[in-house]
Order: sequence, then C-alpha cells, then structure tokens
Amino acid sequence: MWREGRPVRYTSGRPMDRAHVEKISKALADKTRLRIFEAISASKHMNCGEIVSMRGVTPATVSHHLKILSEAALIECLREGQFVYSQAVPETIEAYTRALTKIAGGKKSARPR
Repeated sequence: MWREGRPVRYTSGRPMDRAHVEKISKALADKTRLRIFEAISASKHMNCGEIVSMRGVTPATVSHHLKILSEAALIECLREGQFVYSQAVPETIEAYTRALTKIAGGKKSARPR
C-alpha cells in the first residue's frame, strides 16, 4: 500500500491551529460528509464502492466529500492495487478535541441536575 496524500499528523503535544479547527468544523458540518466519516471511522477502511452503497450517495458525491475530509486530515487514502481505501486519522480527532477544549477554556461541562 502507498499513500495518495499525506495528512497532517498530530502528536500528543502538537497543538492544532485555529484555521485547521475551522476547516474540520466545516468538513463535519455537512450531514452527508459526517455520515461518510462515521462509516469510515466505524470500519478499518472503506473503498469508494462501499461508501457509494450507502443509500443516497452517488460516486461523484462520494468523491467530493472524500476530498474535503482528506483536506481536513480527517481521513487518508491508501491505494491497494486498483482500489483506493479511506481510513480515519484518529490523531486528527484527538488534536481537534484538545483544541476545542482549549477554546472552551479547558472547562469540563457540568451536567444539570
């Protein structure tokens, strides 16, 4: 397998800049893209055909959404023979969560009783 693109990799101490937080937020704001990201995250990896088989998603739509998710470094695409597989990049979500926590002032929300 070889990498189609190389998303930014976040380590435990590397902070995410505000522009990337905005890019991820916009990427996940679309309901179809969020559904695709959820499906990819729930499996080891998915190819385009598997994603297309989700109801209401055309190949062109999948391609468009995968590009946006990849540009936000939420997924990476790996080629294996004639297939391109997408897999989630958990380090990005971890860095995104840390960045949102920092924006919120590091406070843990208290649940109302």
